[in-house]
Amino acid sequence: MFSTVLIANRGEIALRIARTCREMGIRTVALYSTADRDSAVVRFADRAVHLGPAAARLSYLHIPSIVEAAKLTGAEAVHPGYGFLSEDPDFAEICEANGLTFIGPPPRVMEQLGDKAVARRLMGEAGLPVLPGSAGAVRSPAEARATAARVGYPVILKAVAGGGGRGMAVVRDDADLAGAYQETRAHARAVFGDERLYLERYVDGARHIEVQVLCDSHGNAVHLAERDCSVQRRHQKLIEESPAPNLPDPLRREICAAAVRGALAVGYVGAATFEFVLAPDASFYLMEVNCRLQVEHPVTEMVTGIDLVREQLTIAAGEPLTLRQDAVRPRGAAVEARVNAEDPDRGFLPTPGLLTEFVPPGGPFVRVDTHAYPGWLIGPDYDSLLAKTVAWAPDREQAIARLDRALGEFRIDGPTVRTTTGYLRRTLADPRFRAGRHTTGLVAEMAAEEAAAH
Repeated sequence: MFSTVLIANRGEIALRIARTCREMGIRTVALYSTADRDSAVVRFADRAVHLGPAAARLSYLHIPSIVEAAKLTGAEAVHPGYGFLSEDPDFAEICEANGLTFIGPPPRVMEQLGDKAVARRLMGEAGLPVLPGSAGAVRSPAEARATAARVGYPVILKAVAGGGGRGMAVVRDDADLAGAYQETRAHARAVFGDERLYLERYVDGARHIEVQVLCDSHGNAVHLAERDCSVQRRHQKLIEESPAPNLPDPLRREICAAAVRGALAVGYVGAATFEFVLAPDASFYLMEVNCRLQVEHPVTEMVTGIDLVREQLTIAAGEPLTLRQDAVRPRGAAVEARVNAEDPDRGFLPTPGLLTEFVPPGGPFVRVDTHAYPGWLIGPDYDSLLAKTVAWAPDREQAIARLDRALGEFRIDGPTVRTTTGYLRRTLADPRFRAGRHTTGLVAEMAAEEAAAH
């Protein structure tokens, strides 16, 4: 096992990784930008290294500085968390070239799965269902139009290098395709540095089901059941839960088995998440594979009792999985809500500023992953996630009630800070969510109903 791990990330995920490392007797090195010099992980880690200014390209994305920090501190491995460099095969390769273990899949596998068009082909060859769409990148509006005519509207344009719910556009008719193509391509070029797009059929009334998978370097793989992440706003997840409500067990087993089959087919090593679209007719299709720890991983940890970061570390150290599929027995239900520093009444506009009060909830079977504290300055440079709140209970109804209670206990204040706790509680109370009949359209439906009521 490693003696020192460098955490190439920030915020709540950096603190969460550091905590497991400490439990395992592993020293940690935190990185921080000037804006994060007072962050919680800087105080928690065994050592902290200043990377540079707040701009991510000069700090958390600046690979030479990160590698130098690892060498300077004697780190043997790098945990990238999620976001930033977590799915950058070049970064993984550079780590390896410098004698550092990258805690994630091999660079070649990451590169293949990170190219969504290539991933579609590979997963199709492995027998996973993929949505009808382009064979690879569509290189012009005319090619996109021809592909859309073949697969049928509505369609969705996606950035080949996309992720995190960004770089997507749903197109419902031919008249809007050319404009959406140009706009999405420009967005992809600006955000991902890769303007290539691919196209596939869009399923209305769908659910978002994803499967957590672990694979070691000895050819062993298990799944840790599924999560339902259908509550989304502009493809960004707001509420996640496990198990997925109203999912028949045979279908649940089929989706989970498909994820394991796909992971083994490409020689995956580490933690992966296979994301699927579940259509109203119960057919399912692979959307993409995420080669990293997910934001919503605590949901799986709460129902399985398995520490995913610990598993990532042991796999990266070359140890075989000690988990066997028949020993993975999820119990009860867990629901997670993401509390963001955003104002729902102003289109979820981020609300940076000083936190004068921050008191998270407590109580039985409630977990709060956060890096926030009173006096913390929420800067404008990074994402607006303040806390992930997860509630577990023997059944879904109790878990939702517990999460609602927990969200109501938050005490968060600051002159300019607004949060999404109230909005999340309204979502939990929605009859469609309560009944587990919601789809990825729930947030838009709620918005339309609220607009009509005014």
